Amino acid sequence: MPLKNGVMEMARIETDGLAGLVSAILDVGYRLLGPALSDGAIVYKDLESAEALPAGQEDEQAPGIYRIQKGNSEALFSYIVGPHSWKRFLHPPRIRLACYDRELNPIPETDSEDKVQPLAFFGVRPCEIAAIRIQDQVFLEGPYIDREYESNRKNLLIVAVDCSRPAQTCFCASMGTGPSAHEGFDLALTEIQLEDEPYFLVRVGTEIGERLLEAVPHRPANAEEISQRNAVLARAERRLQRSLDTTGLPELLRRNFDHPRWEQTGKRCLSCGNCTMVCPTCFCATVEEVTDLTGDRAERWRTWDSCFTADFSYIHGGIVRHSTKSRYRQWMTHKLSTWVDQFGTSGCVGCGRCLTWCPVGIDITEEAAFIRSHDMQSKSDSRKRRDGNENH
Repeated sequence: MPLKNGVMEMARIETDGLAGLVSAILDVGYRLLGPALSDGAIVYKDLESAEALPAGQEDEQAPGIYRIQKGNSEALFSYIVGPHSWKRFLHPPRIRLACYDRELNPIPETDSEDKVQPLAFFGVRPCEIAAIRIQDQVFLEGPYIDREYESNRKNLLIVAVDCSRPAQTCFCASMGTGPSAHEGFDLALTEIQLEDEPYFLVRVGTEIGERLLEAVPHRPANAEEISQRNAVLARAERRLQRSLDTTGLPELLRRNFDHPRWEQTGKRCLSCGNCTMVCPTCFCATVEEVTDLTGDRAERWRTWDSCFTADFSYIHGGIVRHSTKSRYRQWMTHKLSTWVDQFGTSGCVGCGRCLTWCPVGIDITEEAAFIRSHDMQSKSDSRKRRDGNENH
């Protein structure tokens, strides 16, 4: 079926046709990565067949809570998002930058086979597509290009999946990133889980996606099926329990740099860095050098780091951010304020991972709302005082 305005009109494939789509992707030569149940969580790992997908698994999420449970159906995508984000494959947690012998002669890499094979992400949520787009801005569209990211991102295939049951911690709609995918995919799936007849509706975003769909039995979706899809997405949006008011948010946070709320939240925060590790857009890293026991080989590695660690703010003369308060404020104001100055967009996509994986359940939407309400009250009090002075 041909593309129309860059996206194909919807097609229907049956649930068992998903196995054919997975096989078609593998046959083209992609390294296929997707969701699977492992150690009590939905993680992203190499897929060899559709049988590895987490059929019938749902996740319960709340601030500081994550657990997997059996759902009422055999839906493949009833989970939301887990501790993994796709950045671990585009911006890996640990990569070797250089390796030298004792005479400073470079030692070539021997483990670069996977880098030649293009990546395919299967089951990418709309908020995660937005996160990948943000990381593209960071690593590819600035004055300096990250060659490792560029290599991993090149020829990336994305199979998106719309969300049908957002978690309690999600707030994607207020960030404009979900629950439906609108761009940035090769194929996009919507799972329609009818009791007697489950199926998928598929949209094509690229010519590569169109060719892959041709390898799978499908037909054009009819009006009733499109209506069912619209109902699924509308129901998902109604289920969202959280939102983040982004109106003037960068200026609001800059204006309240010394707000007492930072101190209150800093006393709760453990500085564990969980929020930055699970966040799909955080990109802080450090560089370390190691040698073997003989001293004949030295390596330089880049590893993920976090602005919540004390050493991260170390410069000549000492640490800049000594308190947990200052570290939390740095993270939140960067994510929601100064990120906009740097890249023209918020660094948050509303996936809710930072709420779920915070051991003490700190809620970024609650923190922003609290500061906003007090800022509005402060403005109201100032106007009243000003009006009172003028009347006298």
